[in-house]
Amino acid sequence: MEKLVTDMAFKDLSGICVGNAQDDSTKTGVTVFYFPQPAWASAVVLGGGPASRELPLLDPQRNALPLNALVFAGGSAYGLAASDGVMTCLEQHGQGFDTGFSLVPIVCQSDIYDLSYGDAHVRPDREMGYLACSRAMEANSPISGNVGAGIAATVGKPGGMAQAQKSGIGYAASKMGSLEVGVAVVVNALGDIYEDGKKIAGMTTPNRQGFISAEQTLLRNHYSNLWKGGNTTIAAVFTNARFGVADLKKVANMASAGLARCIRPVFTMADGDSVYAVSVGERMVESDVNTVGVLAALVMEKAIANAIHSSRISEEEYLANI
Repeated sequence: MEKLVTDMAFKDLSGICVGNAQDDSTKTGVTVFYFPQPAWASAVVLGGGPASRELPLLDPQRNALPLNALVFAGGSAYGLAASDGVMTCLEQHGQGFDTGFSLVPIVCQSDIYDLSYGDAHVRPDREMGYLACSRAMEANSPISGNVGAGIAATVGKPGGMAQAQKSGIGYAASKMGSLEVGVAVVVNALGDIYEDGKKIAGMTTPNRQGFISAEQTLLRNHYSNLWKGGNTTIAAVFTNARFGVADLKKVANMASAGLARCIRPVFTMADGDSVYAVSVGERMVESDVNTVGVLAALVMEKAIANAIHSSRISEEEYLANI
């Protein structure tokens, strides 16, 4: 049978530039997705504890405006300060919605909780956000692993950080004819991570020599005795399909199937899982929501696996940071 979908490099997607900044010693960071031409977007929040900024702007029932940038960061709610620097950088470069009196850059942000890894007292701030945005404007650097917003991501945490494992930020992209779909995801989950049905990261035994099921641990304890430290997986789907806000929200919903196939459990009240969908590109194509949504879920699985496989660090380094 003819292969319909082929892989492509995320950096080859048009209409998007990625920049990163992080504190390598204290382990927190920012990733900025900059859109040279403002891009229509929407999002769904599926977890119980999101840390986010300006998400109502992406609601089809609101006066939606195209995004100048999307920001992923660490620091939980503290890290939302990074967007102040992103907005300043965009304004200085003449980017933003013209109100008649001032340019107002349209920036949305979602953060992971990474305060349990590295130094909890250092969080992304406006300076880090500014640096990540300026780097995105200078060059496109979608780097996987322990970089930017993914520098302190971890997974498999029902037993606490001593039984968790390192994760990071991952990327993947595919095309089908002229249709392109890419996904960026910061995997910072309460649950375990699976690839093709096989567990590749997550909750370990106390001696860290094997795996324990995060799902079964949660069920056994009714979650009452489990560590409730923050989690949250944040993802964005980027496509050159021409969609409005309502269709993009459906794409984000369908793409979340990729999260559900790879993360167990997922969308819990201890996660703030959120998925964006953004319509980008210099040469937009016509497609339908079902096609893009199904393809996005498949690419999401690849991006999640990429986050794990590109984020290997030594046991000594991991244990030294928890």
